[in-house]
Amino acid sequence: MSQIQFQFENTNANFEEDIHIGRAIIAGWTSSDKKAVEKHIRELEELGVQRPDQTPCFYPVSASRLINAPSIEVIGNDSSGEVEFVLLMRQGELWIGLGSDHTDRKVESYDVVVSKQLCDKPIASTLWRFSDIESHWDQLVMRSYIMQDGVRTLYQEGSVTEMINPHDLVSQYENTAKTGFADNDIMYGGTFPAIGGIQYSSCFEFEIIDPLLDRKISHKYDIDIIDI
Repeated sequence: MSQIQFQFENTNANFEEDIHIGRAIIAGWTSSDKKAVEKHIRELEELGVQRPDQTPCFYPVSASRLINAPSIEVIGNDSSGEVEFVLLMRQGELWIGLGSDHTDRKVESYDVVVSKQLCDKPIASTLWRFSDIESHWDQLVMRSYIMQDGVRTLYQEGSVTEMINPHDLVSQYENTAKTGFADNDIMYGGTFPAIGGIQYSSCFEFEIIDPLLDRKISHKYDIDIIDI
């Protein structure tokens, strides 16, 4: 069982708590816009990734893959990150965080399930109570950045509403998996297409911004290639 210390932020008080992660799930092809789903599918098809039979898809991964660290190690230069909001169930209440579904794109081209297991899944240490932001959920924006020729470059940008609403996503998972989304379970909520297509970088930075409450969650990590 993996353990991560999170900073919980709500409108009443903030607190820290070590969470022993139960199940870790990566949700894929979760766009609320069917045209955007098709665009992301085609984007991955260009890399050789087989079209899914249905959407959204839910991939279980080892909880030990979730980390909050300044760097990860990967094999080769065929992996890349993508910003996603993260759902955590704590004492029956939903919390929102941020993560990167870092994936080996070469392996993904022939086995999506295996590719999800190969790379660590970076996650930011801060979580927001969903009930505090649910009424203005449509105002939250996610972005990610990569390094291109030494320059920090915008890689992804969009509203969280481009993905399925968190409560609906949990319901679809429970209907598909035939099991509940229980306390200490974590789910990555999906992403939108990259600006200019999928690209590789030595560093990945991501953030979610709440303009109404004037706050953000962010994280940055380096991608270190293991020399084989």
